[in-house]
Amino acid sequence: MLHYVKFSFFHLLTIPFLLGLTLGGAWMALGLGSVLAVVVFGDLLAGDDHSEPVYQQPWLLEALLYSSLLFMLLMFTLMLWTMASADLFYYGQWVYQLTGYDALAARAENQSWHLIPVALGAGLLMAMVGTVPAHELTHRIKDGRAMLTGRWLLAFSWDTAFAIEHVYGHHRYVGTRQDPATAPRGRNVYQHIWLSTLGGNISAWHIEQQRLARKQLPLLSYHNRFLRGIAMSLLLSVLALWLAGWQGLALFTVSALLAKATLEVVNYIEHYGIERRPNEPVRPHHSWNSTKRISSWASFNLTRHSHHHARSQLPFYQLKAYPDAPDLPTGYLGSMLLALLPPLWFRLMTPKLTQWHSRYGQNKVSED
Repeated sequence: MLHYVKFSFFHLLTIPFLLGLTLGGAWMALGLGSVLAVVVFGDLLAGDDHSEPVYQQPWLLEALLYSSLLFMLLMFTLMLWTMASADLFYYGQWVYQLTGYDALAARAENQSWHLIPVALGAGLLMAMVGTVPAHELTHRIKDGRAMLTGRWLLAFSWDTAFAIEHVYGHHRYVGTRQDPATAPRGRNVYQHIWLSTLGGNISAWHIEQQRLARKQLPLLSYHNRFLRGIAMSLLLSVLALWLAGWQGLALFTVSALLAKATLEVVNYIEHYGIERRPNEPVRPHHSWNSTKRISSWASFNLTRHSHHHARSQLPFYQLKAYPDAPDLPTGYLGSMLLALLPPLWFRLMTPKLTQWHSRYGQNKVSED
């Protein structure tokens, strides 16, 4: 049963975030602090996970995927409750009746600086609870329910274009100059966030433009998935404005942009510096891998990225650990934090890239 329950780990990480919003004040940093502490230190202490169990009840894992939308809605709603003047959905009253804690009074004492860890925590959790399951679901291009759920999950981070570009662009061009998500050697993560975001959206638009042209459908119409995705995110933004005013809209927007930035940091660490000839088949060594236990549990095996790119249609629970694949310095979140310090990241990755090129590349990379 542990092999099923472990993938509910990222759902559990939303609980400190929701609790912190309810308690108010300095407790609003509880969500961010919990994610950083549990995942980063968990990876350091819990070691690697090379297990490859055979799942006899995959519907349990599917339920965890689809339930992500519920957790996203809970986070979205409680964030807006925090910013609203009214007691949205009588949440404060409900908490008082259930526990005796005056959440409304605590909310009234919140200071603006308390919202900094809320936005950071929300951005991180929206990427984990929204983008990661959406990544799995939007690979199922022939499953309408999966695609719709995945696109709504992405709408919370204003990134429904990912459902187009990632499947039809990134997986085709990974490791080449045509792939916006692959960061070349020497690019820092802050440059990559902007360049990959811009390039990914342009690529998604062109992919959708070509699809509609093949089907002889009008570009500016309901048939355009890129435009429909923007409308989905706009709907959430309008809902935030209606329920919690401009402050609620601002918090949602900042959190959504941080969630999108988090995705691009993940793209950065997954493919930094790796090169592939355009006509070369995608192999496991064309992605950085990680076998850290907690990162794997908290990301539906996204850490087994080498196998994912080699066999992109496999469901997450069939991905193999590939311990001999190129490995990151640590787990995903730890590597993301390292990437935020470019000099340290380059120092750690230069010998790894040298090793990668000596084993897989045509020429050894030169020293910096």
